[in-house]
Amino acid sequence: MSLSYWFRCVVFLVAGLSGGWAAAQPAAGVELAGVRFEPTVAVQGKALRLNGAGIRYKAVFKVYAAGLYLPQPASSAAEIAAMQGPKRLTITMLRDIDSDELGRLFYRGVENNMDRAAFSRLVPGLARMGQIFAAHKKLQAGDNFYVDWLPGTGMVITVKGQPQGEPFKEPEFFDALLGVWLGPNPADWLLKDALLGKPA
Repeated sequence: MSLSYWFRCVVFLVAGLSGGWAAAQPAAGVELAGVRFEPTVAVQGKALRLNGAGIRYKAVFKVYAAGLYLPQPASSAAEIAAMQGPKRLTITMLRDIDSDELGRLFYRGVENNMDRAAFSRLVPGLARMGQIFAAHKKLQAGDNFYVDWLPGTGMVITVKGQPQGEPFKEPEFFDALLGVWLGPNPADWLLKDALLGKPA
């Protein structure tokens, strides 16, 4: 793991010992870098609980805050994939980022967590997802988007409160996208642990 990862671990440990680390207690919700994650959200008329929330870092710089909402607690990607009902990943930007770049990062994140054959089947959907983000040109600090899995509908991407295009019908597409954060080679190991509700 990178030097920046270990540096952040030390920073988080010191903050925790001094009472400054916002280790999420999902039952009560949590606030991270000014972003509030409520303890529950309603999706398809069902109450989803905050499984965990954390911050994506690049080196020591904050990029976005993410929260994962599920019908019941889960501590692994496999549990989440097997879980019935709606699911939501929500992301709020903490810095400005080119949307086209964000789409490319998701593409590479999915690729890094799948075997080649499975990944090749998802390429058309990933290209469409990239176009969705590219159409927004730039996401600014404070902008929010979320990704919902809706049984009977599919995966829906909502950017700045507006659903984007047709749903992605395949359950494996949603699971593959979650792999960016929860797979064997996640974008950020500390964020993976946070989303899975593991203590910092």
